[in-house]
Amino acid sequence: MKKAKVGIIGTVGVPAKYGGFETLAQQLVLKLSKQLDLTVYSSSKSYTKAERVDNWEGAKIKYIPLKANGIQSILYDILSMIHAMIFCEVLLILGVSGCIFLPFVKLFSNNRVIVNLDGLEWRRAKWDGWIKKFLIFSERMAIKYADEVITDNAGLQDYVTEHYGVKSCLIEYGADHVAPVKTIAKDAEEYPFLKAAYAFKVCRIEPENNIHIVLAAFQKMSRLPLVIVGNWAHSAYGRQLLAAYGNHPNLHLLSPIYEPTELNKLRSNCTVYIHGHSAGGTNPSLVEAMYLGLPIIAYDVIYNRVTTEFSAPYFQSKEDLIAQLLKLNDFELKELGQSMKAIADRRYTWNYIADKYKQTILNQLPVTTPITYSPITQVRQSKIIN
Repeated sequence: MKKAKVGIIGTVGVPAKYGGFETLAQQLVLKLSKQLDLTVYSSSKSYTKAERVDNWEGAKIKYIPLKANGIQSILYDILSMIHAMIFCEVLLILGVSGCIFLPFVKLFSNNRVIVNLDGLEWRRAKWDGWIKKFLIFSERMAIKYADEVITDNAGLQDYVTEHYGVKSCLIEYGADHVAPVKTIAKDAEEYPFLKAAYAFKVCRIEPENNIHIVLAAFQKMSRLPLVIVGNWAHSAYGRQLLAAYGNHPNLHLLSPIYEPTELNKLRSNCTVYIHGHSAGGTNPSLVEAMYLGLPIIAYDVIYNRVTTEFSAPYFQSKEDLIAQLLKLNDFELKELGQSMKAIADRRYTWNYIADKYKQTILNQLPVTTPITYSPITQVRQSKIIN
C-alpha cells in the first residue's frame, strides 16, 4: 500500500538535540515512519557534516542551509515549504514563523496543510514592535490557510475558537521518553545538593518563565535549595539574574544540560519541581516532570491548570510560592507526585499522541475506493482486452 508523503517543517531537525518540537518530530518518526513516508526538514547549521544523514530511522532528511531559530527561521520554513510542495502531499508545519507563505502554497499547489500553532508566540515578552506584529500576522495566516489547525492545550483551543471562530484539533504532548535516573556516590561529588532535599526547574531563561519570581522566593527559603538549569548567558534578562543571584548559597544556577540522562539525574531526584511558564500551551518540561512523578508547583495560568487537571498547587507571586512551599509536607508531596504521574500516564504518552497525528494526517488525504470486479465483469474485460 502506498504511504502518504508527509513533510515535517519548522524544527531544528532529527535526531532531536534542541527542544520540544524537535522531540515531537523525533517521536513521530520513531512511531510513524513505517506507516507514513516522512521527510524531516533539518538545519545544516545545527548538525556537523559527520552528523548529517540522508535517512534517519526510516525518514528522509532534507537539510536547509539556514538556522531554524531567530530571524532566519522565517526563510528556513519557507524554503522547507517550497521543497515539500514538490515532494510531499501533506505539510505538517510546527510553529507559525513561515506561515506568511501559506497563501502561495495554497495558490500554487494542492498540498494539504496542517499547522501546530505552538502556543501564542507573539505574547512572549522578548518580542515587541514589528516582530510581535509579524507573529500575530503569521498566526492569522496559519489559521486562515491551514486545512487543519492543531492546538496542544484546551486553553489554547478555546483562544482559537473565540478569536478566529475555528475549531482546532487538540493534540497534546508526550513525555514517556524520559526516565528516572538513580544517583551514585560520585554524582554527589559533582552536585553536592543531591545529598539532601532540593527544588528543581529547567527552562529557557526568559521573563515569561518567571524565573525572577522563583529566585526571589527561594532566596528567602534557606532550608530548601533551588537548582535551575537554563541558558543564563543568552539574554540581558538571564545575565542580570545570574549577577544578582549567582553567588547565593541556596541557589544553584547551572548552564544548559542537553544530555537527557544527565538532565534527568538532577530532575528525577528533586523533592519538588517548580514550573514557572506563563506563555504557550502544554509545555514539554511540565508533562515530562509529571511523567517522572514529581510533585509540581506551577505558575497560575489556564494552560498549566488544564495540563495538570487543576490538581497542583499554583502561584503568581513570590509570596504565593513561599506559602505553597511551606504548606507541603512529605505525605502531601508523595500524593501530589502520584497524582501528576497518573495524569501523565493517561494523557501524555507518545503512542497515543503519534496516533492522533497519524489520524489527523490521514483525514486530510482523499478517500480512494478500490474498484472491485465481479467474476462476470472480469471475464467480459478479458475478452475486450484480448
